[in-house]
Order: sequence, then structure tokens, then C-alpha cells
Amino acid sequence: MGSLPLSIDILPDDVVALELDDAAKRLGVSSNRLRTLIRDHNLLAASRGGRPVIPEAFFGPDGLAKHLEGLVTILLDGGFTRDEALRWLYTKQDDLGLYPADALHTDSAREMLRRAQAEAF
Repeated sequence: MGSLPLSIDILPDDVVALELDDAAKRLGVSSNRLRTLIRDHNLLAASRGGRPVIPEAFFGPDGLAKHLEGLVTILLDGGFTRDEALRWLYTKQDDLGLYPADALHTDSAREMLRRAQAEAF
């Protein structure tokens, strides 16, 4: 557990998050595969109460939310640290009234990709 790259105390209290075993079941993968996704930066995880968690908004009906991996890649390749990327995903966009992570499930998903590109570079 200590070897996972986790963002500490970044998620707002109102964010629903899944523990790793539940997240692995949700994706239909082993816990080891889920940990690999986190280590390879395809998925961001946080620590909440000393336990690793993944925000529920990162999941869609058939696995990961459609644009999540691309959005994370844009942020990390653009110079954001994991902590900064997760903080950006959970900073409300005033004009939408949503977190970018939640906007991935709306018609604003591509707009979040555009905003990430503009901020990251």
C-alpha cells in the first residue's frame, strides 16, 4: 500500500470514493492490475483516512469514465504533478457548477479536455 502514489487529503469531503478492492471489482480487474494502473498514472488515487481510494466519478457504466485516461495524460504530460492533477479534477468550474471529474459524465467532457490542455501548457 505504501508504494502506491497517493494524493493525501486532496479530495473534498463530498466526493464519493471507492476503496481499491471495490474499484477493482467495478472495473472487473484484479487488485494487482488496479495498482498497476495507479502506478502507471492511468488512474489517480488518493488517501482518505489513511486508506487508498479512487473517486467514483472516475468510473463509467462500462469501466473508467470515457475521457478520464486522456484527461489525466494531458495534465501529467503538461507538467502537473499527480497532486495538482487530482486537485484540478476536484476544483469546481464556476461556470458549470461542477468538478471537472463530474463533468466527464456530461456534455462538457470535451470542454474539460480543452481546458486541461490550456492550463497544462
